[in-house]
Amino acid sequence: MAQEMKARAKFVQDTLQAQGYSSQVVELSASSRTAQEAAQAIGCQVAQIVKSLIFMTKNTSRPVLVVASGSNRVNEKLLGQLVGEPIVRADPDFVRQHTGYAVGGVAPLGHPEPLLTFIDSDLLQYEQIWAAAGTPFAVFQLTPQELQQMTQGQVVSIS
Repeated sequence: MAQEMKARAKFVQDTLQAQGYSSQVVELSASSRTAQEAAQAIGCQVAQIVKSLIFMTKNTSRPVLVVASGSNRVNEKLLGQLVGEPIVRADPDFVRQHTGYAVGGVAPLGHPEPLLTFIDSDLLQYEQIWAAAGTPFAVFQLTPQELQQMTQGQVVSIS
């Protein structure tokens, strides 16, 4: 981090500190927009990458955050059952409006308002996991327990 941290990454770092987490945001020289890119840049398994995915309920247009293991796909029908109405993948404008982040850099915290959140149960098997930190080039390490605490999410099987 020789250069000053980018604004959104600094926001995530400040939010982590304000909420009492010791995690440090790391800015990478390679993109971490996809789970595969992030795992390669960090040197961890793809499954240890936290994908923050935003969905929208079809009937009420509510945002739903799914924090999924990088190796898993979300079963949208199952997610819709958990939410209580059908869901669709949100478009980039909806994602930015409800999270404050662009697709590829959505952090699991620091959103303008609390989001209904589901946590992939597969993430709980790891001691350390990595999440996006506001940009496609920034990440931070955390534990599954910290992820649960910061998101107040419900742990479920997402696939």
